[in-house]
Amino acid sequence: MRVTKFEHAALTLFNAGKTVVVDPGSFTAPLGELEGVVAIVITHEHGDHWTPDHLDRILSTFPGTPIFAPEGVARAASDYDVTIVHPGDVVEVDPFRLEFFGGRHAVIHESIPVVDNVGVLVNDEFYYPGDSYAVPEGRDVKLLAAPVGAPWLKIGEAMDFVLAVAPRRVFGTHDMTLSVAGRDMGRVRLGWAAEQDGGELVTLDPGDGTDV
Repeated sequence: MRVTKFEHAALTLFNAGKTVVVDPGSFTAPLGELEGVVAIVITHEHGDHWTPDHLDRILSTFPGTPIFAPEGVARAASDYDVTIVHPGDVVEVDPFRLEFFGGRHAVIHESIPVVDNVGVLVNDEFYYPGDSYAVPEGRDVKLLAAPVGAPWLKIGEAMDFVLAVAPRRVFGTHDMTLSVAGRDMGRVRLGWAAEQDGGELVTLDPGDGTDV
């Protein structure tokens, strides 16, 4: 399975000629040519994780592609056919197995409502938590996409999240709000956390990919 990072929180997963698109939002450039899109996963309703323009572009090429997301996304994206998923749900979209975790977005501030959020584990190998520190308990994560910059994120808590997941490899995501210097500093911290359990940092810039 090939995991490719795009701007901010957007990712694609490619396996056997099929693609899952995750969190194509407002800080992400158009994804260009995609092959065999079989699912779209949106972790939560905030605009930096989905936009109508992104969905329309994907669905115009791959009509009928299922969108899996929590209930808050179904309300926010009411013009689209969204399949609601909850923590504990498992969805099979050949050749992908999607298992969902978490349930709530990390707290930004007490004045800002906390929305639904799901993390997604793909094929028992790759994990992305959305905007949360939800840990896929009991799973051996080969590759982790760990948020590195956000209004709700403190780097020490992000490091603790990586320590708790103990992935074999980690790369930073959710990073368009950072300067280059801040992004690189955060990546180093995530890498240190992965190394404590024998893992390592993978440096991925937009358009870069790695195999799981």
